[in-house]
Amino acid sequence: MVYECRRQSILQLFEDKPNLNVCAPMVRYSKGAFREVLRDYNVDIAYTPMILADVFKSSEFARLDYTTNDRDCPVVVQFAAHDPVDLAHAAQLVAPYADGIDLNCGCPQKWAYKECIGAYLSERPEMVQEMVRSVKGAVDIPCSIKIRKHPTDMRQTIELVRRAEKLGIDWITVHGRTRHQKSTEPVDYEAIKLAKESVSIPVLANGGIFTLADADEMYNRTGVAGVMSARGLLQNPALFAGYAETPLDCVEKYINLALAYGTPTFIFHHHLMYMMESMMSGVERKTFNCLSSVPAILDHLSCYYGINCSL
Repeated sequence: MVYECRRQSILQLFEDKPNLNVCAPMVRYSKGAFREVLRDYNVDIAYTPMILADVFKSSEFARLDYTTNDRDCPVVVQFAAHDPVDLAHAAQLVAPYADGIDLNCGCPQKWAYKECIGAYLSERPEMVQEMVRSVKGAVDIPCSIKIRKHPTDMRQTIELVRRAEKLGIDWITVHGRTRHQKSTEPVDYEAIKLAKESVSIPVLANGGIFTLADADEMYNRTGVAGVMSARGLLQNPALFAGYAETPLDCVEKYINLALAYGTPTFIFHHHLMYMMESMMSGVERKTFNCLSSVPAILDHLSCYYGINCSL
């Protein structure tokens, strides 16, 4: 972790701005350089990738993977945990360098479910209750949970959000799909709306946000306080600023920040593959996606798009 960043009140943001634009937690991708780029394109809050609380609290090496600075605010650090003590310890370590703590109750991957984290918790309100109580007692910054709708019984989802509110959680993000559904399946607007209407704290909606029109539809159908995007922002980090595709100045900003921060080549390349996908023909995409070094990637972007690295 680097720099004790300038703290910005997320709760004040909820008060001041009716519709918040939020970057979702994305494994490997929602790291410092990418989050910093998003700040220039109307993203109000950005989440870190999901971090395993037990590893974070035990390993100094693992803690080095989280970096932030005074341009990366407000940032929410998301933890996955099944042990309240691990979560509280990890939250205490990161609190001076974050603006909020989130408990992941929505990761649908099978390995996470077997480890009793992620979406496993969305189906077990009593476990979430214990962890919320633990983390709220450990830190003095806002705390939230990110959940999915219950696979079969929305009453379970309502019970979960109401318990969390009673324990003092500051906001809730609801993904409108179950852990069994594919990302291509429609989002359940009614489930999100029902969760939102069951509590008095702010609710964010996640799922299916790729354009401003998608965001507007979510607001109109659910009445939430903000929308969260993952794949939409990967493909177009400027979507909340009204761009139909990634502007080249955004690509250039990402390149310079990512290289300055020492982003691994694999992640650097994949970000650019997502950002440039809509601009490239199928043949060019195959060529670009096969590039294996930073110099080769930079040469291609300079030659065909006039994008240059300033480092």
